[in-house]
Amino acid sequence: MFRTHGIRTMDMTVGPLISQVFFFSLPIMVSGILQLVFNAADTIVVGRFAGNEALAAVGSVGSLNNMIISLFIGLSVGVNVLVARYTGSHEDENVSKTVHTSVLLSVLGGVALAVIGVALTRPLLEMMGSPEDVIDLATLYMRIIFVGMPVQMLYNFCAAVLRAVGDTRRPLYFLTVAGVINAALNLFFVIALHMSVAGVALATIISQTVSAVLIVRSLMGMEGPTRLFLHRLRFYKGILLEIIRIGLPAGIQSSVFSLSNVVIQSSVNSFGSIVIAGNAAAMNVGNFVYQAMNTFQQAVTCFVGQNIGARKPARVSASVNVCLFWAALFGVVLGLLSCVFGTPLLSLYTPDPDVIAAGLERLYIVCGPYFLCGIMDVMTGALRGIGYSMLPMIVSLLGSCAFRILWVVTIFAAVPSVACLMLSYPISWALTFAALLAIFLPLWGRMRKGYTPQELAQR
Repeated sequence: MFRTHGIRTMDMTVGPLISQVFFFSLPIMVSGILQLVFNAADTIVVGRFAGNEALAAVGSVGSLNNMIISLFIGLSVGVNVLVARYTGSHEDENVSKTVHTSVLLSVLGGVALAVIGVALTRPLLEMMGSPEDVIDLATLYMRIIFVGMPVQMLYNFCAAVLRAVGDTRRPLYFLTVAGVINAALNLFFVIALHMSVAGVALATIISQTVSAVLIVRSLMGMEGPTRLFLHRLRFYKGILLEIIRIGLPAGIQSSVFSLSNVVIQSSVNSFGSIVIAGNAAAMNVGNFVYQAMNTFQQAVTCFVGQNIGARKPARVSASVNVCLFWAALFGVVLGLLSCVFGTPLLSLYTPDPDVIAAGLERLYIVCGPYFLCGIMDVMTGALRGIGYSMLPMIVSLLGSCAFRILWVVTIFAAVPSVACLMLSYPISWALTFAALLAIFLPLWGRMRKGYTPQELAQR
């Protein structure tokens, strides 16, 4: 551990891994869960004070929103990997170039997303078959959210820089402040001003602006290679190409994952607004389990990245094993708890017993075996940390995305029930994990023979 201008960072190439991974991951987990709590407050406020149609509108656009923004969010993975690798190999000049390239990329990418999102929201919702009683509210909500894309992208890219050097506490503080603002504005806009989904969306982008300002100020106050100077913002060609090489496959993978979820959401939409609302509430509950597990995907990317830069293959393998252990443990425990306490948890979102029953069906099938998703994501994060991004993308797209779409047009078409639809999730996770593990094992063997990160990425 060392401190940079009051900011605690971590040397991930030495020390006891089990505790290091846990304490590195804990602030990410807490910040993610807090963010979900505040996002859940959006859904709860809408469901309680604006009705089932508004709840369905907010809940039905998550997959579409993720599909559009995932491409640029994926590029932040490239930022994370490069900063971690250059930190591990003590290449300070390349760390600085990566920081300034990534901040400029985040702002320009956010502006592009805002334009694309506002223009395409309505046509895409129509393609998804959004019900007539939901589509107008969903369109309004999405368009307001997309206006805030530049600040959302800026926060995510800056947070990737801080995580790569081991600082996971500052993002927690910033999200806490922004989340409190978000929750307060939700209540004011929806209850006091009766703004329904527009109020929830406006509260979201205001709070995101606050978190973006705070994290940019933090980077500008740091000392050393991660310090941000606004007058140095520019694209460094070599760095930009590396960010794209590593991050673009991750973004494409996330986008296509979201596309498969859009296909599933379209199938959910065919069951009507009650099932849509129940599915939305259950997704919110499941997101807490996912966030806890996904923390270790982020951790393994950073730990593998730094240790690849430091040329420590044994520690790379140990980092993957530790992250698999933590992800599986949290997935099993939290997944089972979400099933056991499903009814009271869903009751927070809606008092309607039919909506709760619809939500429980998803919880039992998806959250029970959710640990499979967690260990799958750890393997993906490990391969990205090495810089090996294209093949894992292809495997993940075939094992999860293509499989789910094929399931919808074959198995679900033959047995059109919600339970049949949800079964596509755990089966796809298990298949994809097995394939990713088969890729990692021989790659680790090459690391032990002394291949550099660049050589690994080319093989």
